[in-house]
Formats: sequence, structure tokens, C-alpha cells
Amino acid sequence: MDYAAWKLFVDAAELGSLSKVALAYGTSQPHISRRISELEQECGGRLFQRTGRGVALTELGQRIAPQVRAWMASTEQLASDVRASAGTPIGKVRLGSLPSTAHPLVSTLYKRLKEQYPLIQLAVREGQGSQLETWLEDGTVDLAILYRTSGEPKGGDVYLVETSTYLVSAAGDPLTARPTVPFSALNNLPLVLFCRPSSWRNYLEQVSGQHGFSLNVALEADSLRLQTQIVSEGGMYALLGPYAVSGASHECRLQSAKLVDPVITRHIALAMSRHGTMTLACRTVMQVAREIVRSGSAGLRRT
Repeated sequence: MDYAAWKLFVDAAELGSLSKVALAYGTSQPHISRRISELEQECGGRLFQRTGRGVALTELGQRIAPQVRAWMASTEQLASDVRASAGTPIGKVRLGSLPSTAHPLVSTLYKRLKEQYPLIQLAVREGQGSQLETWLEDGTVDLAILYRTSGEPKGGDVYLVETSTYLVSAAGDPLTARPTVPFSALNNLPLVLFCRPSSWRNYLEQVSGQHGFSLNVALEADSLRLQTQIVSEGGMYALLGPYAVSGASHECRLQSAKLVDPVITRHIALAMSRHGTMTLACRTVMQVAREIVRSGSAGLRRT
């Protein structure tokens, strides 16, 4: 297999535009189109379809993309494994992260790796829960820092810290004036929540159903920044973790109260992709992340 040709395939899938790929490669779009056509002849089918905004993977392209990414990651790691066999972690680790944990956890992780393991190259992508799950599933990332609602880790997940959930409002709102607020107060409250599919939203609706009411979702928004900006204007509420609230409070005037009766807990977890191999570099990143959380140097603690 031609590594360069398949790297072009992955880049075109991620950028969604052959002209953008051509610009990134410093060549012409016809040249990129010709290389893609050669790949399609090898595969015996179309890999991309033209859209009004560029290109998108066909069903065949979507089916083989995870295997191609896994093969590329394995190929890239081959030279690194020679060094790793001598006990030196080396290579690229693709990490997906929730925006609320990007700082300070991921920024602290980067600094620690740079100091202790300079041959590890960290590539970070931000996304919300469902997007991170998709990236793990298709092999776009090797590891992801995301929320889990189950009490015990599954599928190789490593739980880093347990967090509570907070009702977030504009500053001065009487509903969140006290440190805690009962879950029943959400009944008929206008909420801004993440779009479906969302395991977090499903969990919240399951809990509300157990308490005999449905959540009043007035707005769906996957942007954490948009959620907090709308909430800060008054009349709307969000359900967020403490680190999201803390980060947004630097830009918006917010107020929050911890949900109780029941307390709604989640775990910040480190999850692994099912595709590819767990390299020494990946294992090292996981170990350093756990050490950072345990030491409290990233400000993550049970809430």
C-alpha cells in the first residue's frame, strides 16, 4: 500500500475539500483529483462524492476509513517502536478533549510531556461528547478525555475524577443564589442542552423521568460558549460540570448551584480507541494524565 496516497485520502476526508488538500500539499487540485482517482481504481469503487461545498466520503470510503487510519497509525509508529523497544516513549498521540478539560488538564499534560518525554508529539482536538465518541470509533483519535455517567469504568476507560452537576444561571438569579438546588426545580425550567445524540442528555432525561417530569429544552446548542453566553443574558439555564462553569465565568457573569436530591455525578474519563495499537507513547500519556490528576496540579478534584 502507498502510504502517501492513503494519507492524502485521510486528509481529504478530514478537510472535506480537494482544493484545501492541494493548498496544504502545495500542488494543484487536478493533481490531487488524479491521485484520488488512482486510489479509487485500486479499490474498485468511488471513495468520495462531490457536494456543493467540496467532497464527502461515500459508503465505501466511510467503511474503510477506520482501517486506513489504524494502518497509518501503525505505520507511523513502526519506526518509533524500534526506539520504544529500548524503553523510550516516542511518536504521535492523538488526543480528543472536552473544551472544559482542555485547560488546565490538557495544557498541564502538554507541559509535563514536553519536560519528561520530549519525543512524544501530542495532537489535540476539541469536541463535545458525541463527537469524541465518533472520533474514538473511527480511529481519528487514540485517546479521549470525556464524561461518563456509569458508576464503574467499562471498555478500558480510566476514571480520573468524579464531578457533580450544577444548575447555571445569570448572576443574581434567586434560583441559584444558594449553594444547592433540588433536581425537582428543573421542572418546566427553560434549559439549553447539548444536541442529540448525547448520552449526557439521555441520562438527564432518564433521571427527570424517574422524578415524574420531562425536561423543558428551550434551545439545543453544542457550543459550550454559546450556552453560557445565552444563560448569562438571563431567563435560560444550563446543566454543566464545575470546570465548564469555572472556565466560562471568566467571560460571562454567571451563577451556579449544585444539583441535589439526587446529586447528579459524572466521571471525567480517559477512553481508548478500539482501533490501532496501544503504543508505549499512548500508555505514557495515560500514566502522566493520571499522575497530574492525583497530584492536583491541574486543579481537578472531586466536587
